[in-house]
Amino acid sequence: MAIIAVAGRKGGIGKTTIAGNLAGEFAGLGWTVAVLDSDPQHSLAAWAGQGEGMLSRCVEKVNGRIADALRSKAHKAEKAAGVVFIDTPPGMPEAAYEAALVADLMLLPCGASPLDLFALKEALSLALKARAQRRSKKPRIRFVPSKVLLNTNLGRSLSSSLAQMGKKVLPPIGQRIVVAEAVAAGLTVGEFAPGSAAHAEFQELAKAVDKILRR
Repeated sequence: MAIIAVAGRKGGIGKTTIAGNLAGEFAGLGWTVAVLDSDPQHSLAAWAGQGEGMLSRCVEKVNGRIADALRSKAHKAEKAAGVVFIDTPPGMPEAAYEAALVADLMLLPCGASPLDLFALKEALSLALKARAQRRSKKPRIRFVPSKVLLNTNLGRSLSSSLAQMGKKVLPPIGQRIVVAEAVAAGLTVGEFAPGSAAHAEFQELAKAVDKILRR
């Protein structure tokens, strides 16, 4: 059993699409999956509600006082699923902190913009604070290059820039229109466009995360 939180201090960095598509890939790997949507906008739940894909069966909203409800929701979901994904809201550090207090793994997406890198430092500091309180090696912390334009200098150098911040960097997720098209259809990329370049990227990311969990 494992809890994976996808967090960031800034919106628009791909947290929701990473959480939803990773959930789809883990389901394909044979895991029983639960997804908690703790963003007050409930974008992930709205995505799931657009169709009848796997997300429509495993996404649960976290309502009310999110920071208070998140821990109990996560532990409850963990009893019924092999892996629980938490999509945390931007601009609500208390919710991300609660997620870090229960997570086995924190994924911190980051785009190539300098503003994204500044916000990542804040998210990393929060995750490290939670780990210090737990007095353990959890949550493990990994960076995910997200919404990357791989044909640009900033995109090509993002992984190395992230590595300089002292945490391991997972395979990147590119900026691809098919990701948005899958959301509009209520499907994961693997359901909407199996075998596509975008699907291959999420498969590689899922394999890397699965390897961490199985250690």
